[in-house]
Amino acid sequence: MAHRRGESRVWSVVQPPTPEDEDRKRPHRERQNLLKERGRHVNRIKGLCSQQGILDYEPMRADRHQRLAELETRDGRQLQPLLLAEIRRELARLEFLLAQIAELETARETAIKAESSEDTGPVQTQRVQSLRHLVAIGPETSTVLANEVFYRRFTSRRHLAAYVGLTPSPHMSGGLSREQGISKAGNPRARTALVEAAWLWLRYQPKSALSKWFAQRVGEQRGRIRRIMVVALARKLLVALWRYVETGLVPTGATLRT
Repeated sequence: MAHRRGESRVWSVVQPPTPEDEDRKRPHRERQNLLKERGRHVNRIKGLCSQQGILDYEPMRADRHQRLAELETRDGRQLQPLLLAEIRRELARLEFLLAQIAELETARETAIKAESSEDTGPVQTQRVQSLRHLVAIGPETSTVLANEVFYRRFTSRRHLAAYVGLTPSPHMSGGLSREQGISKAGNPRARTALVEAAWLWLRYQPKSALSKWFAQRVGEQRGRIRRIMVVALARKLLVALWRYVETGLVPTGATLRT
């Protein structure tokens, strides 16, 4: 009865994604899990080497096997055979993960190319391509934002920011009022991608209005205040990208790829 009277806030309508939309999220989510697993193997190999006083071995380099055969401990000894065998098994698992990550990335680009050639391709593919026209927005960021955020319909920028978890969460009790930071109640993958995109935006879009806004408020300050303000920049960037994919409005001062 209250809703029929026009009180729209008496309930919130849940809009679950379609099975097709949910399935499109699988590749980049799998890639993120593989990256975490890759980091564990890299750290494990570096830990085994650091126990022998070896601090300059990089498992991600292409010549990792050649350098492994040349390694010596801090006191000039060769690595023990069982330790060397363990590191090689870790490298084999690492290379298997690298191959799977490369396979996912190749499949992603092939699918986008195939769908973009169709006249009625998915809206996510169209928005992925639109986002990639902006300098500082790469393949992974555009894929995450298009499939995690911009496939939905939002009524306002507040609704959009709340979905990602970039809204403030003030605490007020009696005469006490203080800020508790952002709510972090939204999509964590999209929020992480946006904060990373904000740092990249400052580097590759220094003449844009958003970068100038950030520079005016932060200046040369470092540390905590800079990290707080980059989250505020991420929210502004989110709104600007939403307007860009919905209406084609390029963020003020932003550079497009030719």
